[in-house]
Amino acid sequence: MNFAGALTYLFTTLLDLFIAGVMLRLLLQWVRADFYNPVSQFLVRVTNPALIPLRRIIPSIGKLDTASVVLMLILESAGVWIATRAGGLSMSLVQILVFSIIKLFMTLLWTYFILVIIRVVLSWVGAQARHPAIPLLFQLTEPVLAPFRKVIPPIAGFDLSPLFALIAIRFLMLLLGWR
Repeated sequence: MNFAGALTYLFTTLLDLFIAGVMLRLLLQWVRADFYNPVSQFLVRVTNPALIPLRRIIPSIGKLDTASVVLMLILESAGVWIATRAGGLSMSLVQILVFSIIKLFMTLLWTYFILVIIRVVLSWVGAQARHPAIPLLFQLTEPVLAPFRKVIPPIAGFDLSPLFALIAIRFLMLLLGWR
């Protein structure tokens, strides 16, 4: 890998991490998670420099923080544009936007896939642990698991909703072309 490729990798990785932080902040707002939790405070402090100026221009629509959505789309589009240019490819603005939206949706699916797996592992080994991220994890995953619990009740004390949520998430990933 050449220097330009390594630099592109570093930049896009840091950009993807920041986008994931903005997405987590948006999801925590959506589930009305504890704002004073240290993890929430970390995400707020990291994302505020980019979000506060956008919020002055872009109002929220109902409960949706549209500034966060626009920021994620702008950053993802910039990352896709840089990656395609560094790779010697050319994409139109529409292609970049479509690819960016799909990539953001994939990031959302991967985020929930990982969060559900962590929740399952915690339910086995350490649901009573006192780390500040654990309540947020349960708050974030509950909206995804609750619909499955309504359809599939616990069997012999086992909650199978995470299994079916993971199957559904993976199905959506395959529909979007992720192999």
